[in-house]
Amino acid sequence: MKKQIALLTVLLAGTTALGAATNTTFDKEKPGSAPKGWTTGNTGKGEFKWTIEKDDSAPSKPQVLKQSATGDYPWAVKDGTSLTDGFIEVKFKPISGEEDQAAGLVWRFKDGNNYYIARANALENNVSIYYTKDGKRKTIKYVDADDFGGSVKLGTWHTLRVEFQGQKAIVLLDGKKAIDIEDDHISGAGRVGLWTKADSVTAFDDFLYGDAASRSSQ
Repeated sequence: MKKQIALLTVLLAGTTALGAATNTTFDKEKPGSAPKGWTTGNTGKGEFKWTIEKDDSAPSKPQVLKQSATGDYPWAVKDGTSLTDGFIEVKFKPISGEEDQAAGLVWRFKDGNNYYIARANALENNVSIYYTKDGKRKTIKYVDADDFGGSVKLGTWHTLRVEFQGQKAIVLLDGKKAIDIEDDHISGAGRVGLWTKADSVTAFDDFLYGDAASRSSQ
């Protein structure tokens, strides 16, 4: 009987772990350093600079992850992640940018040339979803924030979230559904992470992700 109870405890513990969401706050790292446990890069031309910075306005004080260099599409993906279906979410603050003021999430990231992106843009006040294949970014859908009662503002913290399963992806901004699409360009498991564009300087905090089981339990 004791062996049966012990086995049941192990199985339940495994189920809980499988369905648990993971949150990253960046608060225990050295300011000015690159984020530990992340791989960073850029799709296309230009540079990237992802650093841990202090920010008194951070949702989880005192630190954030900031991208401040100019490149075509700078990205940072969380090491050890591999999701086919699930969700990703982040709090972001657009700080500056003349060409763009973007914050993005990436999923099913195979490498720096193949992945999905959801972007919120303060300069254009819109939300969009893309796929990048063989290094070329293709637009799936743009939506003006006014169309779903949302707003993307410079210097303001927002929440961007993507829920994905099979060919379906839903993008939410501050809890409001912005995009609901089906697309089959990139399938299978991949890493999840963050993304910006051009000269966007953007701060990120509270990076949250999980599989389909953890999404349904939220």
